[in-house]
Amino acid sequence: MMATTVTGAPIFAQKSDMAAIIRTAELTDLPAIHDLVAELAAYVDELPAFTASLEEYRADFAAGFYEAIVAEVDGSVVGVALYYNTYSTWKGRMLYLEDFVLQPAFRRRGIGQRLWNELKAIGRVRRCKVLKWQIAGSNAEALKFYAAQEAIIESNWLNGKLFL
Repeated sequence: MMATTVTGAPIFAQKSDMAAIIRTAELTDLPAIHDLVAELAAYVDELPAFTASLEEYRADFAAGFYEAIVAEVDGSVVGVALYYNTYSTWKGRMLYLEDFVLQPAFRRRGIGQRLWNELKAIGRVRRCKVLKWQIAGSNAEALKFYAAQEAIIESNWLNGKLFL
């Protein structure tokens, strides 16, 4: 039997993507996912704000608080899309992308696009109407990637937060 992605599509690798496998994250992937998010925090100069511990990641993953898909190359996790279900009172079901990270050495090889496409497919299978995320204004590479996806980058809605 052939392995499949989250949405049931066959897993296959292309030479251009260095034999990457896109798959559902497992508990054993969390140290690598935590490291990838730390890399992103450092890249956008926000490492001091990254305070979630690996133990919190594990507990919250086990509780189903969030989900993730990963890109794996030669047995190592090199990319992640970490997301959760949410709801828009204006649109209905929504998927919220919390973090989308691909190690720099694996960019521009089609891996990020495959990870992105699988995330969109998950949203469609769940009958979500919207995929939403935030982008650090300083992350020029991410802004270019999302522009290539024909994403709408909003300027009329401001983010709010309150630490509990």
